[in-house]
Amino acid sequence: MKIICIGRNYADHAAELKSETPREPIVFLKPDSALLPRKQAFVIPEFSNDVHHEVELLVRINRLGKYIQPKFAHKYYNQISLGIDFTARDLQQDLKAKGLPWEKAKSFDGAAVVGDQWLSVTDFKDLNQIEFSLLKNDKIVQEGNSSQMLWKIDELIAYISQFFTLKIGDIIFTGTPAGVGQVQPDDHLIAKIGDTTLINLNIK
Repeated sequence: MKIICIGRNYADHAAELKSETPREPIVFLKPDSALLPRKQAFVIPEFSNDVHHEVELLVRINRLGKYIQPKFAHKYYNQISLGIDFTARDLQQDLKAKGLPWEKAKSFDGAAVVGDQWLSVTDFKDLNQIEFSLLKNDKIVQEGNSSQMLWKIDELIAYISQFFTLKIGDIIFTGTPAGVGQVQPDDHLIAKIGDTTLINLNIK
């Protein structure tokens, strides 16, 4: 199982990081060891003083695919959820300044949170109009809509499959909207699609 992540897929997030809007999807991977076990709190790692939350729509692949055409991409998934891509921002900035890969900042143990349930695509009238949000200590800190994505779900699947064979169970993190921010011990995060809570997470 692969965790495939897309960077800067929302223009407002790229702007808040003072980064250029990409001309094609930015793709990076997390190992399966990055998955945070369900019902477990997220523990801020000792090597970072600035870990940020990034809430994202997730897609789970349900059939084997390679070189998938955009018009057929919808056949390769039938479930949607939410995830949190935790990022050691201080470490990431240092690595980027040195021209080095981001893995240590993005792919450490527990850095990938997956929602407690998966929703059927048939639950949505339009996959390009999915509203989602993240609350920190009962205050909304991130709000997004899939309509804001620079590359929509089917486009991402087609693009990714040029480089990586997609396998059953692979998870795609489709990018985060603006509003990312630091987490502190004793914070409480809740992520929702509409009014449906999919993540309820304590920070330690």
